[in-house]
Amino acid sequence: MSELPIYVLEREFAAPRELVWRAWTDPVLLPRWYGPGAETVVHRLDLEPGGLWLLEMRWGGNSHYQRVEYVEVEPPGRLVWLHSVADADWSVVANPMMADWPRVLRTAVTFEEADGRTKMRFTWVPENANGAEVACFAAAMGGMDKGWSTGMEKIAELLVELEAGPNA
Repeated sequence: MSELPIYVLEREFAAPRELVWRAWTDPVLLPRWYGPGAETVVHRLDLEPGGLWLLEMRWGGNSHYQRVEYVEVEPPGRLVWLHSVADADWSVVANPMMADWPRVLRTAVTFEEADGRTKMRFTWVPENANGAEVACFAAAMGGMDKGWSTGMEKIAELLVELEAGPNA
């Protein structure tokens, strides 16, 4: 079998990794950057191996559901989860906008601190995907930076606010 395509996004933030970790794991902060352009609602967030993060993104009168199952949670350095599109009952379903989109993406996010800055590395790789799903993912990789980069800009803004203090 050929190697699976891996989407990689790296970003350095001018903040300590505990704050960057918090932006990725706090159910109050996540909606402020995740799913830019949509209203993001966190329905559940159990930050532990086997725990679920259930979220809904609303836009244009529609809802898009995502189901995340955490595999590894190592504060404040590493998160690994299985990421899926879900229905309103949180069951994994095919992506209604892309029929061949992989049903599950293994996601890993690492946070490394140096000199008060944090280097984040995000990877997405199809999990147990068939050939059509792998091909769909590979074809979509070129456009993934747009949405994720917008989210990363929002995290950077959020981190500035968090570093300014509790009254920010």
